[in-house]
Amino acid sequence: MSDVNDSWLSRIPLIGLRQVLGGLSPVEAREAPVQTHRDAALRFEFAGEESENQEPGRFHPLPMAFLFQKFQEAVKTLAKNPMFAKDPRQLQLEADVNRLFLYTSYNRLGGAAQESDAEEIIQMASKASVADQQKQVQENVHSQLKSFCTFMDEILLPGVNKTNTAPAVDSPVSSKAHHRSGLSFAVGGSGSTQRRSAITETRPLTCTEVAQRLKDLMGYTLAVKPSLIPHKDAGQGLFVDGEAQVGTVVALYPGVIYSPAHYRYIPGYPRVDAQNPYLITRYDGTVINAQPWGVGGDAREVWDGSNAMHINPNMQNNESASDRAWKILSKPLEGRQGGNYVDVLERRNPLALAHFANHPAKGMDPNVMICPYDFPLTEENMRAYIPNILFGRGEEVKMRRFGSFWFKWGSLGNSGAEVPALKTIVLVATRALHDEEVLLNYRLSNSKRRPAWYVPVDEEEERRRWS
Repeated sequence: MSDVNDSWLSRIPLIGLRQVLGGLSPVEAREAPVQTHRDAALRFEFAGEESENQEPGRFHPLPMAFLFQKFQEAVKTLAKNPMFAKDPRQLQLEADVNRLFLYTSYNRLGGAAQESDAEEIIQMASKASVADQQKQVQENVHSQLKSFCTFMDEILLPGVNKTNTAPAVDSPVSSKAHHRSGLSFAVGGSGSTQRRSAITETRPLTCTEVAQRLKDLMGYTLAVKPSLIPHKDAGQGLFVDGEAQVGTVVALYPGVIYSPAHYRYIPGYPRVDAQNPYLITRYDGTVINAQPWGVGGDAREVWDGSNAMHINPNMQNNESASDRAWKILSKPLEGRQGGNYVDVLERRNPLALAHFANHPAKGMDPNVMICPYDFPLTEENMRAYIPNILFGRGEEVKMRRFGSFWFKWGSLGNSGAEVPALKTIVLVATRALHDEEVLLNYRLSNSKRRPAWYVPVDEEEERRRWS
């Protein structure tokens, strides 16, 4: 499984940066010109670096690489701190948060960024607490996704006010639900208990048509096609069709979300990755299984995680004696004891393809990074475009991590102090992308059996992440 950062729902305000990152409303976002690849050389200039021919006070930016260099210097400074020497995992978490803060904050400033704005972002990145930076990253990502959802509504909903009320979810609502796959039973789709859902009528557009219209509005979309990675197991890859700026939310990681309390319900537990390459995990232990999502669907529907992708038969027959022993000792649970918290999702989502991103080959650099995003369930108008459902019936169990293991640690109760959220994952561009393959550093655990094609991007980062 790949890795991502810990809990992101910090409630600490970051007033200074909010003033700088005012952002655009959905209406302003629609009216704002789409940035192009020619604008992608995100640049900074700082006091004392004016050339002789430069007009006084005029903004002549420096390459985005300068900002990344500043970030690397900050990481080196943190690494020398004795506190982080004792907790390298925390160091890597803070380094990842810092990068996301820089990328997404600069993206939110857009083409109107000034020298003073860039300087303030860098200063905040070096001085603000991790909690403050996490909170701002959450807001930056949410702002982008809000604009994306507005575009999707424009594509699919204009002039449509009629809604059809779906039957209760414990009765199948589509022909697909009548013919459940094996994975559906494994993840507990048939045992879900759920509120009644309303399916909004949408335009009868194909996935291709939706993707093209999104590109026209947003400047880019995604495509799945044969990977350019030079190894036989590369298979399908994820490609940006169009132009996306650094700090852009390029893709969403779809599928079923499992908290640490429900690990034993993940199909194939405990060797969950033996037959499923579409699993990913966050620093906080949340796991997302994208296998049932596949490449999406052709409609907006009540989705329960039942549409499984094809599993290579060769993978199914690879169970070793060790794997069988693990199953006996770990006692995996059947999904029907938990059940999925299903919802109405737009299956024609052009960005819900993050699970097709490949790891870069030797000599290649990743161009996106993982970013945890806690989607607030109070944003009902956006819900259909967040391609995830939660395993379980919404109950929360406090878990504590000891080494590689998670243990139940009391109950969270119903304090109501926090907004209910889906713990999801998005991919954020670390440089400008233009009609090219999306490459993600998988950052596999050192303790796992690595495939022959896997070449670490940064061994030290991996050691810190999984320490």
